Amino acid sequence: MKPIRLMSGFLTVGVWTLLSRVLGFARDVLIAGWLGAGPVAEAFLVAFSLPNMFRRFFAEGAFNTAFIPLFSKKLETEDAPQAFANDAFSALGTLLIAFTLLAQVLMPWLVFAMASGFTGDERFGLAVVFGRIAFPYILFISLAALLSGVLNATGRFAAAAAAPVLLNIILIGALMLAESGLLGGVMEVETGRGASRTGMHHATLLVWGVLLAGVAQLALLWVAASRAGFRIRPHWPRVTPDLKRLAIIALPAMLAGGVVQINLLVGRQVASFYDGAIAWLSYADRLYQLPLGVVGIAVGVVLLPDLSRRLAAGDDSGSRHALSRAGEVSLALTIPSAVALVAIPSQLVSVLFQRGAFGAEDTAATALIVAIYGLGLPAFVMQKVLQPLYFAREDTRTPFRFAVVSMIVNIAVAVSMAWLLGYVGAAIGTTVAAWAMVAQLMRGRRDMGDIARFDDRFRTRLWRICAAAAIMGVTLWLSALVLAPALAMPGWRYLALLVLVIVGIVTYFGAGQAIGAFRLAEFRAAMRRSG
Repeated sequence: MKPIRLMSGFLTVGVWTLLSRVLGFARDVLIAGWLGAGPVAEAFLVAFSLPNMFRRFFAEGAFNTAFIPLFSKKLETEDAPQAFANDAFSALGTLLIAFTLLAQVLMPWLVFAMASGFTGDERFGLAVVFGRIAFPYILFISLAALLSGVLNATGRFAAAAAAPVLLNIILIGALMLAESGLLGGVMEVETGRGASRTGMHHATLLVWGVLLAGVAQLALLWVAASRAGFRIRPHWPRVTPDLKRLAIIALPAMLAGGVVQINLLVGRQVASFYDGAIAWLSYADRLYQLPLGVVGIAVGVVLLPDLSRRLAAGDDSGSRHALSRAGEVSLALTIPSAVALVAIPSQLVSVLFQRGAFGAEDTAATALIVAIYGLGLPAFVMQKVLQPLYFAREDTRTPFRFAVVSMIVNIAVAVSMAWLLGYVGAAIGTTVAAWAMVAQLMRGRRDMGDIARFDDRFRTRLWRICAAAAIMGVTLWLSALVLAPALAMPGWRYLALLVLVIVGIVTYFGAGQAIGAFRLAEFRAAMRRSG
């Protein structure tokens, strides 16, 4: 099999993910402006999070964590990968159809589990209606995620990375259609109180857009997989030795995915008791998800199949090199992003979100959460780097145990901090739990030998990356003070923020090059070798 181009894969996934996140920003800016942080916005955000939560649990989390290493090894040994992909697709599809039907009946209880603070007010009924419309998205996007795993294992990353762009394009289109008034009130949802509340029509079209986006993403990846030589043919599910092995590996990963979702539930439950807090957490999540998606997800997507195939081929030195370069690239891009989120959160939130129904109070609350998430950003990314060490060995039990400990930490911190600091406790719990998970992953790799240890170049450059990011952070903070008047002026704030971004980029890369944190020429050389 042709080797996976590691650096090229990072770039491909990163660029497409960046485009998706930028469009996601545009989507959330429109949602913030037209829906604000009111009851309709919170109901939509909870409904939208339901299929996404279970998607990570079923497909991108447990199923693909188990599927990709097994499928990669079948590709490496040419052991009927097509038949395995067909069986896995059929089994996952059958499971998800049954689960989607069950969720329609249990939707009030699912909403209660997500946001019990909604009980007794209009947000609950809205979230139930929106949730029933949006939930079938899980069927289409989970099957699309499995097809992404097939493509990624073969070293084809473009289509899988591009698919999320469709979601944001469709949702932006739905918002623009709602704003145009072309459909009038035809698609309003009846809740017993009319549809006059802020953003009702926009949210209604959004939830239908979610469902349409799932169909579009599955269609795109189905065609891409067929062109890659994997023509998936669903059939009545059957129990095979490979599927049994897949289930054995996936079960701990599903439990670990459940633990991760409990962490998210804890945050939403805490936030649901404070008006507007779920929306603030969601908008803050969008900001820190930009670097996490571009860097962390890109690294995780490319590194897992690469490590799986190298381990199957006995390439220990290549595995260590891949791990070290993945960690180095990740932190070189993530640490300065984290510093920026901590140094200028108010400026970022005010320029990107503050307009229309999203006011100054919303900006202040969201900015505080952004800064807290920023402190945890390197931990979120390092999890993506370290977990493939376990998953490539088909070890999902150890990460599950670590996830349980992380969950206990999150619950303890979030609930205790909520008593003192209110909704901010949810963000603090998430950040502390992320670092607890990284500490366990680092300690657990000790028995894996040199293959799981970062090389000398990584260790030497890490502190220099931190130093360059610190220089950038101070420069950003001082520059924000100078540009404060322009950042507050509607006609100039976008240009002022652009200047801040350019100042940060130039300062970081200039300082990093000067003190040896990285060499841009090395990245270019690595790209040429990988190509």
